[in-house]
Amino acid sequence: MQREIDEFTAVLAQQGIAAALKYLNSRTPHRYTGLFRFDTDTLRNEALFDRFDPGVAKGADVPTRVTYCSLVGRQEAPLEINDAATDERYRGLIETPVVSYCGVLIRDEAGKAFGTLCHYDMQRCQERTSDLPLLEAAGQLLYQQLRPTTSA
Repeated sequence: MQREIDEFTAVLAQQGIAAALKYLNSRTPHRYTGLFRFDTDTLRNEALFDRFDPGVAKGADVPTRVTYCSLVGRQEAPLEINDAATDERYRGLIETPVVSYCGVLIRDEAGKAFGTLCHYDMQRCQERTSDLPLLEAAGQLLYQQLRPTTSA
């Protein structure tokens, strides 16, 4: 996994956030890979990669309550849903068109929930072993890129 983290770090440093999300998306069957920020009752999209429309750089902001990201934030733990329509734990819990989801929590420099990095799709995605360690590392690296600390 260290090789993948190093590859991701190099792509992020050399090509930026959009290319980094594209790299992560190339490793999953999900259509979308997004970076989201919690903002009270709204989930703000900071950056998005859409496999079917690579020209899209940012998605819409949405009410937090209609997202699986809200569960990641509440549980402060990664979440994987293969098929929300058949998974008893999540069926009917969140009112969203998202069917498949895999997301991790991003923490700020104080350790508080900042947002999520996630893959998601409106279709059922084929089962596979996820890259949760890579997503967790990538989330923190993306946070540092978005909110660089300044030395005084």
